[in-house]
Amino acid sequence: MRTAIDTKSGGEWHYGVKNFNRSIGARLSGEIARRWGNYGMRDAPLTVRLTGNVGQSFGVWNAGGLHLYLEGDANDYVGKGMAGGKIVLRHPRASRFIAKDTPIMGNTCLYGATGGELYAAGTAGERFAVRNSGAVAVLEGAGDHCCEYMTGGVVCVLGRTGVNFGAGFTGGFAYVLDLERDFVDRYNHELIDISRIHAEAMQSHLQHLSGLIEQHVAETGSVWGEEIMNDLRSFIGKFWVVKPKAASIDSLIENLRRAA
Repeated sequence: MRTAIDTKSGGEWHYGVKNFNRSIGARLSGEIARRWGNYGMRDAPLTVRLTGNVGQSFGVWNAGGLHLYLEGDANDYVGKGMAGGKIVLRHPRASRFIAKDTPIMGNTCLYGATGGELYAAGTAGERFAVRNSGAVAVLEGAGDHCCEYMTGGVVCVLGRTGVNFGAGFTGGFAYVLDLERDFVDRYNHELIDISRIHAEAMQSHLQHLSGLIEQHVAETGSVWGEEIMNDLRSFIGKFWVVKPKAASIDSLIENLRRAA
């Protein structure tokens, strides 16, 4: 891969991994950033496709131009300090369990991320996207304290969350699918408001959410995401938009475009 980085030519590689393989991608991101900066290889990405179970800190400090795909599951700290690029997780194709109800990564994932994209066809543990300031993520469930101290970016949870969602949340926004109608009792009321998506009055949010789910399905092959997309009209009224109290809901998409 060194030659591909040196010549800025990109490419694709395939490897098997095990849970003693930790901080996968850290050295690659360092080499990319040293030669080209955090975002210098976005037009010629390195695509690394992995199968198996990885240890902690998968995709840590991920740089723009590094796309990590994992068919398996990962431990804690996925995407910690992520700056750019893409991290995609899906369960093994031969698995028989229901992916949307099954953990695919551990705790404190996307901690302190500043950019990039994460798509996961499964659920995360506690403290997902803590201190996220710019990454975009789609996943299918999360534990307690999701989006804690978040200051930017977008998180879309296509399923149930734990308690204390959004404590200290001051920037960015989130979408949460609330099939059991109990999210109002599960989020932290101190700094955030929640609003239903109304198709007629919130077309920009509807289009944005639809695009996120469509991308999630394209990247992960998510059966659940595809089910939502195929009947979005029925699901849309069950989504909440979560935003800081200080932010106008009409400004969220425009602020996201400016940040991008």
